[in-house]
Amino acid sequence: MRDVAKFVARLLMAITAVLVCASPSVAQISYVRAGHLLDVEAGVVKRDQIVRIVDGKVASVGPWRGAPLDGPVVDWSAQWVLPGLIDMHTHLAGDIQGSGVADPLITSEADDALAGAANASRTLRAGFTTVRDVGSWRAFTDVSLRNAINRGLIEGPRMAVVGAYLTAPGGGGTITGLADDVGIPPAMTRGVVTDEADMRQKARGLLLHKVDWLKLIATGAVLTVGTEPGQPELTEGEMRAAVEEAKTFGKRVTAHAHGAEGAKMAIRAGVASIEHGSLLDAEALDMMKKAGVYLVADIWNGDYIEEVGTREGWPEETLRKNRETTDEQREVFRLAVKKGVKIAYGTDAGVYPNGLNARQFRNMVKYGLTPMQAVQSATLWAADLIGWPKEVGAISAGHWADMVAVGMDPIADISVLENVDHVMKGGVVVR
Repeated sequence: MRDVAKFVARLLMAITAVLVCASPSVAQISYVRAGHLLDVEAGVVKRDQIVRIVDGKVASVGPWRGAPLDGPVVDWSAQWVLPGLIDMHTHLAGDIQGSGVADPLITSEADDALAGAANASRTLRAGFTTVRDVGSWRAFTDVSLRNAINRGLIEGPRMAVVGAYLTAPGGGGTITGLADDVGIPPAMTRGVVTDEADMRQKARGLLLHKVDWLKLIATGAVLTVGTEPGQPELTEGEMRAAVEEAKTFGKRVTAHAHGAEGAKMAIRAGVASIEHGSLLDAEALDMMKKAGVYLVADIWNGDYIEEVGTREGWPEETLRKNRETTDEQREVFRLAVKKGVKIAYGTDAGVYPNGLNARQFRNMVKYGLTPMQAVQSATLWAADLIGWPKEVGAISAGHWADMVAVGMDPIADISVLENVDHVMKGGVVVR
């Protein structure tokens, strides 16, 4: 009898194993009760809503009619709930901007990676569940950071990355101001291009390393010593070559362009967005509107550079260029809003400490957007530009359940987004 009992027990275990393997996995179901939900697609605030989440994505949204029985409820009934925020211009890998031109050379790859992990966590906990990271000094540090987040090794936002800056020799995407006999590691010159053929080769190399975007440095930079923001650096042909290579991989291109002429060349070449845009003229803005090119303007960053750069003794050239572009950029932004140019939220976080990304919202409103439009620029519109409109940027069926909650109405006071109470990414509360 004992042998028979053992046989029956083994048989039951085998049958159970087969049934478990044959049955579909059990869906993970949960809910969020939102006292006030910002529907950025409709541009309205809805009261007392319930969001049903299945396997990390929004399955449905509707009026609250009582607690469901098939999953736990996150109670944000006293909160204003909006989609996870998106910053389209960040620099997560490495340390923040400092006063020394040689600063990028005094940290190791490991230092940059560990700093990137900390910056990613701060960014996510500040409510930014998605970012487009537009460059680090060491090539592909951002790719590794993105991959580590996607594998669940570290905490951070969803990332689209560029791998390296595509820039002219001595241009705005290079380390300048060093002695002639100081060498720069090859990892920091991966995107330096000399002509159209070289651009195609370097762009293709980045794309083969699975970057999500390409980043062109079309003009000089405020923070790169020896370059001028209004001066074009890449040729239109070089930029068009990068756009053509990106298209073969189904990718888009953005251009760092302060000056109007460099921006116009980039627009004609086919870029999807202009970063900074500090010195754009009306013609450039009209071209952007006609072509559907987004403006991503960091219109709080100048205040930080003026305050901290002055206090910490940043190069006088840098401070001079910042003063020449800060107010001009804000007036360009105001005119862009009036003309109906597409706007996406982008901050240049990494120049200032990551995690302070929401400081810019007040300036977005001050210089022309309504509070709802400012939120849309960091959700719906940014999702369109990044190329993930069905995945992020809204709280509706099919989107990832990325949300933030605050205790006051952000439409009444946009600054409340600077200190969010709760953050959810993919249906998991991280704060």
